[in-house]
Amino acid sequence: MIGAAPESAAEAETAPDTETGTETAPDTETDTETGTETETETETETETETETETETASEPAGDTETDTASGPAPADTNTDTVPARGARTPNPRHDDAGQGTDSCGERTARTRWLFSAPIDLALFGGTAAVALLLVLAGPSTGSESPEWTWITGVLLVDVAHVWSTAFVVYLDPVERHRRPALYAITPVAAFGAGVSLYVAGEAVFWRALAYLAVFHFIRQQYGWVMMYRARHGERARIGRWLDGATIYATTLYPLIVWHTQLPRAFWWMKQDDFVTGLPVATATIAGWIYAALLAAYAARAMLAARRGPVAWGKHVVVATTAACWYVGIVATNADYAFTVTNVFIHGVPYLALVYLYARAAAREPRSRTGATARLIGRRRGLGVFLATLWAIAYLEELIWDRAIWHDRGWLFGAGIDVGRAATLIVPLLAVPQLTHYVLDGFLWRRRANPRLGRLL
Repeated sequence: MIGAAPESAAEAETAPDTETGTETAPDTETDTETGTETETETETETETETETETETASEPAGDTETDTASGPAPADTNTDTVPARGARTPNPRHDDAGQGTDSCGERTARTRWLFSAPIDLALFGGTAAVALLLVLAGPSTGSESPEWTWITGVLLVDVAHVWSTAFVVYLDPVERHRRPALYAITPVAAFGAGVSLYVAGEAVFWRALAYLAVFHFIRQQYGWVMMYRARHGERARIGRWLDGATIYATTLYPLIVWHTQLPRAFWWMKQDDFVTGLPVATATIAGWIYAALLAAYAARAMLAARRGPVAWGKHVVVATTAACWYVGIVATNADYAFTVTNVFIHGVPYLALVYLYARAAAREPRSRTGATARLIGRRRGLGVFLATLWAIAYLEELIWDRAIWHDRGWLFGAGIDVGRAATLIVPLLAVPQLTHYVLDGFLWRRRANPRLGRLL
């Protein structure tokens, strides 16, 4: 991750926050973490919005495909009835919750996915499956990881996904001009906060950054679940509570176990960045709560499946989060296992989200003149998107390694002694990560981003 020690796993990201009809997806913290979720994310928090009986949501949260970016569905051509003056015209593809419907009013299978069934299953299920297979192929103990793990997981996924936020903020003129003060002040404030923490102590800085990253990672998974609830039209309060509690438990239980077994063979940002001394009994209690929540979630899912369509997307996110976090933290004690189960399921879906959103935005008239539209608004946009991010990620890690870590001379060259300048260099290099956390909290929240509904 950005600024992470060479052996550490990845940093935090935001999960997007979408609001569909009466239930809004949560904010990413950052609250992305991608809550980055600093309640920014992948912190997506849902809110209920009720609409009047004479007004229905006409702005669809359309599906984004790999080949075409979707916008609003075609307007109804039936002129038998004329809507009241001032009322919005209902869209035949969307019910009152903004979800797709067929002629019988049933929610279509297509709109129950965030993008599409193949894309969603590949991003969430496929990425997790690859990560777990990689665990089987590598060491289950030890603090050493093969160099390819760091290059693919940290450099090409974790660091790259942090920089991807720029495509939908700073390189998009519409978004950049919509909140110029926020986008200008956030990096400056992040640098100031980083310097203050580093002056207070290097350990203070890395501990604060580690827990912020953890929060971001947790909130992003919560955000994906809430987005799927909105897509599936789930509104029951008990269901929302159970889904939220379960996804939190899938991440918090492994973290509690981790804290009761310090030191481990791996760390989040830098060695000794977590607080020690948590009683072992805490993990035992948390384990029983975790098991009870999983059982309740599974039972409710089976009952719901008997009454209607299965929320496959949500179940895949919950299952893969539970599997990867448990295997990477509890079942193994290896930096390698933690890295591959941590960064891939966090960064890969976020990169896809940003690319598909940015590509759709690039087709809007006011965004066509921006750098994002010029870079990815073409047939080979995905290649340019990834190549740009990887080049920037390499440059950032080059500075980290030569000035601070001095760990990969074979890849970045000989290190240099920066001395006291580290007090400014380290916080400066952490600015992209901190900015990513904060901005995701605004970008992926439907209430804060009026474009979200029509671009995804």
